[in-house]
Amino acid sequence: MKSAFKRALITSAALSVTAMGLAAPAFAQDAAPEAAPVEDGTTVVVTARRRDETLKAVPIAVSSFSAEKLGRTGAPDITSLQQQTPNLTLQVARGSNSTLIAFIRGVGQQDPLWGFEPGVGLYVDDVYIARPQGAVLDIYDIQRIEVLRGPQGTLYGRNTIGGAVKYVTKPLGHETAFTAKAVLGSYNNQNLTLSGALPLGDTLTVGAAVASLKHDGYGKNLNTGAEHYNKDVLAYRLSADWTPTDDFTARFNYDNYTDNSAPRHGHRETVAKNAFGGTLYTGANAYIGLPTDSIYDTYAGIGDDNKVVNDGASATLEYRVNDTWTVKSITAVRKGRTDTVIDFDGTPRDALDVQAYYGDSQASQEFQVLYSGEHWSTVAGLYYLNSTAEGAFDTRLGTYDAYAGLGAIYAKFANGLTALTAGKVRTQSWAAFFDSSVRINDKLSFSIGGRYTEDHKTGTVYKANYYGRRSPAFGGTTFLTANPDLKTNYANDRTFSAFTPRVSVSYNFTGDLTGYASVSSGFKSGGFDMRGDASVTPNTVNGYKPEYVVTQEIGLKGSMFDDRLNFAADIFSSKYTDVQITRQTTVGSTVASQVENAGKANMKGAEFEGTFRFTPNLTASATIGYIDAEYEEFLSYNVTTGVTTNIAGAAKFQNTPEWTNSFGLTWRSQVAGGQLVIAPQASYRSGQQQFEFALPALDQPAFWLYDLGASWTAPSGHYKVGVYGRNLTDEEYRVGGYNFPANGFGNSVTAFYGPPKTFMVSLEYKY
Repeated sequence: MKSAFKRALITSAALSVTAMGLAAPAFAQDAAPEAAPVEDGTTVVVTARRRDETLKAVPIAVSSFSAEKLGRTGAPDITSLQQQTPNLTLQVARGSNSTLIAFIRGVGQQDPLWGFEPGVGLYVDDVYIARPQGAVLDIYDIQRIEVLRGPQGTLYGRNTIGGAVKYVTKPLGHETAFTAKAVLGSYNNQNLTLSGALPLGDTLTVGAAVASLKHDGYGKNLNTGAEHYNKDVLAYRLSADWTPTDDFTARFNYDNYTDNSAPRHGHRETVAKNAFGGTLYTGANAYIGLPTDSIYDTYAGIGDDNKVVNDGASATLEYRVNDTWTVKSITAVRKGRTDTVIDFDGTPRDALDVQAYYGDSQASQEFQVLYSGEHWSTVAGLYYLNSTAEGAFDTRLGTYDAYAGLGAIYAKFANGLTALTAGKVRTQSWAAFFDSSVRINDKLSFSIGGRYTEDHKTGTVYKANYYGRRSPAFGGTTFLTANPDLKTNYANDRTFSAFTPRVSVSYNFTGDLTGYASVSSGFKSGGFDMRGDASVTPNTVNGYKPEYVVTQEIGLKGSMFDDRLNFAADIFSSKYTDVQITRQTTVGSTVASQVENAGKANMKGAEFEGTFRFTPNLTASATIGYIDAEYEEFLSYNVTTGVTTNIAGAAKFQNTPEWTNSFGLTWRSQVAGGQLVIAPQASYRSGQQQFEFALPALDQPAFWLYDLGASWTAPSGHYKVGVYGRNLTDEEYRVGGYNFPANGFGNSVTAFYGPPKTFMVSLEYKY
């Protein structure tokens, strides 16, 4: 049945595209006015191409989610988008609370270590967020979120080869406004958000939004008694809009995010083993080395301290020179700091315990020139980024109790071995870009664009083993002249450049049915492996190369049956080359890391999003995503034999389920003079691997999630009451894991899980 459904979907999409032709892009002067998005999507305005266009006309595979749409089922943060977007994976990174892992159409980056680049770009009000720490953005005070699928290298540049996620905050407007929302729920959930805007005269409006987001842990650290999988976040934004003339506007933003949630140590999936393959914990303590009864519990022994702080400021200036020309400047600075601990083996044993910090800073400047004429519109600009990412972590490699009785000179060995990994990467990137659309006639139009990007990276990497519980980076001391056991110590720099073009042709069949065909490209920058062990993989000092994606896509968007059906469909085929693969391999008493440009891959698939209005009060929605992603070549260096072989037949794409589907209903009715909205939703993800190679203990089988929301808005519109249930069947599903199966590391295979069944009640007041 699955194969028949797959064939039917692809055949339907292919027939639709064959019948459709190619759609006319909306030009700036024809764009719909800024309006609240409506259920059928006909008036939704997006900025996927850096100018206002209607969603159903823009020749890109883009999903748009209004605040109202996301609020129907109580979506807490941007990871909820993967339940309603084809071929999208957005998850909280393994071992963290607020670090984002993003994949679109098979392209992304699972490892959030400093120096590694994401494959999906994240933007907040057109400001690029370079690092994934603190990037699991909570949904509050937003206007909409856009998800752009496929390479966005022309307008968004490096590291958007999978796509981009655009988080657009709510405009301040020119009237006094105030919103307060309180949410209470399962696990002592206590969320409070406040936002408002205040005009100060005719030209200046100031605004603020603050969110205090808390809930108790879904589990507990059974060793320390601390909460596990809890949340303790405080975030706020300050804004000001200044419009001294009709032709000039300026917006200033400052945001701050602080996460004091406890660290996540994972759930042990296997029995702990000692170095000889026997059971590590026996007798009365045998339970410590077994998987805990609750997937959210742990016996981790390293501690429960964790803190993430991010903040940033931006200024967006826009001047309308005349009716056709506009210039725009976007200036931004950001910085972040993470201090955390991770217990990889999930037991009180002093092994595979990690103490770490991450630090990053970035400054960016973008200039845009926009032209809007009767038959031609364009955006062109220059972009500059200067960023630094650094960090260090100690990894406990185990204790050496055998040395304890051999005299004072050897007593220091009883504290075991600690591996220090530290480094820094500075990136200076500049780019020049343009994207132009030309209308040939009322039916036919085309667009062409390109971007030249040049990255200069300077990397330093240090890796060494120290005797003792801590390295000098975390307050330890160095013992003996032979210590440390130096593995890596180098500094190097490289320059990477690429030209990423995009071409599309569009045709407008009717006012309600449009289509497009496009070829787009993107690249993700190369760099240096911060974990690289030069004693095992000496080529690590040379860094790794960029990876590239070229995608061909045809799509159909529009409405039918008197606007009762609104939909967007596309089929795509991508060539993926120089794929960057991050691998860690156990070698003796250490773990060797390597980043390989493994080779080539092909991805092809189809996507559908649609809503159907049965009655004025009842609407159904559906999304269907299918992808067939295969490695054509996977060249891997074996650190044990020193031989490079092609293992494409054994490898699969990680975090890329073949099917990502969702189905929902929205029913509206007038009750007691107000509006009642009930919205059930079901989402499906087929089985997926956590890594390129199958791991039955960690890989996630297919699963469904079911959510339900019900809200009532008072006749005045000032009050809204909501009741929400998420993951109603209490599905247990993995979102990440670590694999250190060697007995010397305690046979440590640990997994991280998505939230359990939760219920919430909300009360919202708007003025």
